[in-house]
Amino acid sequence: MLDEILQQIQKGILSVAEAKKKLATFEDLGFAKVDHHRKKRQGFPEIVYGEGKTAEQIIAITRSLQAQQQNVMITRISKEKAELVKNSCPELMYHETSRILFWDAKPAEKKNCSGYIAVIAAGTSDLSVAEEAAVTAEVLGSNVHRIYDVGVAGIHRLLSHAEEIQNATVSVVVAGMEGALPSVVGGLVSHPVIAVPTSIGYGANFQGLSALLTMLNSCASGISVVNIDNGFGGGYNAALIHRLAQKGGEHFEDTIP
Repeated sequence: MLDEILQQIQKGILSVAEAKKKLATFEDLGFAKVDHHRKKRQGFPEIVYGEGKTAEQIIAITRSLQAQQQNVMITRISKEKAELVKNSCPELMYHETSRILFWDAKPAEKKNCSGYIAVIAAGTSDLSVAEEAAVTAEVLGSNVHRIYDVGVAGIHRLLSHAEEIQNATVSVVVAGMEGALPSVVGGLVSHPVIAVPTSIGYGANFQGLSALLTMLNSCASGISVVNIDNGFGGGYNAALIHRLAQKGGEHFEDTIP
């Protein structure tokens, strides 16, 4: 990138002021400092948390990322706010169940990856969190197999997918109620399991606390736990593991953010 910018300056295509802007590590928008070097440090560009931001702020951040040919991913954004953003940035795509708005700067250059992440949900009520994990992983460049409504109340449903789950590179297991599903999956596989507790459940579920504590106290080895309803965190961690597991440790430079 540096060589390309210097060549453009030498040819008179790019001014010094424009070059400084391209080389800046972040852009100060006043209300936000957009980190343009996040991808260089962490492998994925900065991801925008949509809750608490206005549509106008999200539009400004989106345009800042797009100007640098950075991929865009906005999480926890309502349908109404997403529509306002899309009025100004119609190229963005919105996934309603996961509440994720995204844009791929270089879709034609996207590299294929081998293997897949299994996203496993205990019940249909957990789907919003499971889809947040699944779409996050897909937007970050991973293949995802969805295995839904396989909670422990009907364990035969899970066991019918045993081979598919065992062949995954990493599993993200989403469950509310008592949160037992990650322990069961952990006892069936030889790969990392990321447990995501949800706030789904009756009174004694304590808005997901009971599921969280069950997962933290799992007797199965190889289970890591993210916070309650944090599908994004589960999907992001799974994408990191999946990327590292690729043959030769290849990093995907052109995946979304």
